[in-house]
Amino acid sequence: MSEFGLALEVPRWAARFYLRHWAVVVGLSLVASVQRLVVVNRGDHVPSGVAFASEVVVMAARVLLVVVIWRLATRGERLRWADARAFATRHWPSLVWQCVLLAVAFLVFDVVAEQVVGGLLPESARQAYLAVLLFVKNPTVIAFTFVWWVGLIRQVAVSRPVPVR
Repeated sequence: MSEFGLALEVPRWAARFYLRHWAVVVGLSLVASVQRLVVVNRGDHVPSGVAFASEVVVMAARVLLVVVIWRLATRGERLRWADARAFATRHWPSLVWQCVLLAVAFLVFDVVAEQVVGGLLPESARQAYLAVLLFVKNPTVIAFTFVWWVGLIRQVAVSRPVPVR
């Protein structure tokens, strides 16, 4: 298998994981979605204390989401630092491809979707566009990225025989 193919195993695994556990992933992500929709769209009318408290709740929900993803993804697996070092030594090009793939996803879903498209809209529509975009991105792009990162750690550190080339 090529290093690019090895790198693609992670987003493929992440897609299967996301679909298998979509209810919990989307459910926890909706906390941030609703908060972003309200605070970004109605920011001028949300008291600063409420906005801050809602950010704390979002952070707690995201930490919980990562913990849940981690627990589900590593259930029955043995992760070892030595395996991570061996993988990184043997398959460093795959890790470079992972960085490239994640960078492309960032460019498309953050830079293009938020800044380029948002910049093309009239000023009066930008705040509502951003609020809706963040509402959609939280349970999709952001949650999938969390799954992807956990999948990457899982690929690198799970104890298993390393195929001989």
